Amino acid sequence: MRSTYMAKPNEVERKWYIIDATDKTLGRLASEAASIIRGKHKPQFTPHVDSGDFVIIINAEKIKLTGKKMQNKMYYRHSLHPGGLKVTSAQDMINNKPERVIELAVHGMLPKTRLGDSMKTKLKVYAGSEHPHQAQQPEVWELRG
Repeated sequence: MRSTYMAKPNEVERKWYIIDATDKTLGRLASEAASIIRGKHKPQFTPHVDSGDFVIIINAEKIKLTGKKMQNKMYYRHSLHPGGLKVTSAQDMINNKPERVIELAVHGMLPKTRLGDSMKTKLKVYAGSEHPHQAQQPEVWELRG
């Protein structure tokens, strides 16, 4: 009888991928990045093991949102004090902190567990085209579709 292969954390080989966000749709980019971070593109994917790769996203300020999301999409945060709700539109977020828009989208697509928290550290987002990860020799990842 054959048993199902289960990846072990010490056997996982990690690679670095770089994705250019120029004129890419936010949701499609985020779902692809989350899939890579989780390791779903690998044949030895195991749900309970962090078997994913690192993802570098550059040109975050050039991300595209469809429809009227630039004006209508809102990001909420709360200071935990009475009346401390802060609301920011997607347009303002992209102008002030474009990296945060992509981070929030990708983090929302990862598991909400301790494993998901460790996966979040494998996402690196930069507003411009420069990044400090040349030493890792990242490969370019082309988005599907």
